[in-house]
Amino acid sequence: MRLPSWLSQHLAALRAVLVFTVLLGLAYPLALVAVGRIPGLDGKADGSLVQAGGRTVGSSLIGQSFTDADGNPVPRYFQSRPSAAGDGYDPTSTAASNLGPESVVDTITSDEETSAQSLLTQVCARSKAVGELDGVDGRRPYCTPDGVGAVLAVFRADGLTGRITRVVSVNQVAPATPFVSTWQGVPVELAQPDQDYVAEGGVVTPVRGDAPAEPAVPADAVTASGSGLDPHISPAYAEIQVARVARERGADPAAIRKLVEEHTTARSLGFMGEPGVNVLELNLALDEKYPAR
Repeated sequence: MRLPSWLSQHLAALRAVLVFTVLLGLAYPLALVAVGRIPGLDGKADGSLVQAGGRTVGSSLIGQSFTDADGNPVPRYFQSRPSAAGDGYDPTSTAASNLGPESVVDTITSDEETSAQSLLTQVCARSKAVGELDGVDGRRPYCTPDGVGAVLAVFRADGLTGRITRVVSVNQVAPATPFVSTWQGVPVELAQPDQDYVAEGGVVTPVRGDAPAEPAVPADAVTASGSGLDPHISPAYAEIQVARVARERGADPAAIRKLVEEHTTARSLGFMGEPGVNVLELNLALDEKYPAR
């Protein structure tokens, strides 16, 4: 007996669902698991975990911070780049800050929980901190000496034109000292919490300052990666940390520099990406060869 066309169509659809369920829901995943168990690939399939002293200390694919309980850098270790993933290098909250080059004005309120730093101020603060930690020039263009974005809100008599009537350093509050005392003859004020100077008509005016065009602190030391999990730093960032690490461990800087070179990976296929230094693997090698005094 011939089945009705509607029933035969449903049966054909059911057979297709069953076939693809077996192929894609069972056979394919099991095949990938089997490939992941092949010697030489099993470590990567398990997350490229790194062992030290008989215990798992991290993954070569996910960065981590080398700080104390208060969040301060531990001087004897090379420091990783900043991370915007959760509280830092949280693989369950991988993310970027979503702040762009136009983020130059801080949100300053009387409630610290609702205050927020602009990307510019984050970069300035990080550069200042790295400079102090590693004994290099932490100045950057458009940054104040106290580590915030050097940005003014300039008010004019006729909006965008006319004489200047008021100037506010929008990212500095008391008891700071304005990074410039006057702007075109007008005294510069400090910002007050809960004030939106841009909405009030102030023209945002970043001030470059006298910082060198090529900062001593490299870009990866002051910006987070897109994922927030990058385990590498640039050779340039590693280089400015060599003297500090060598001093803390009582080692020859040349020997520390050689260890950095051993843990530096080249560009993929010789032309993609940039050379990188795996911070976790480098610090483990340091603990093995030059344990802290």
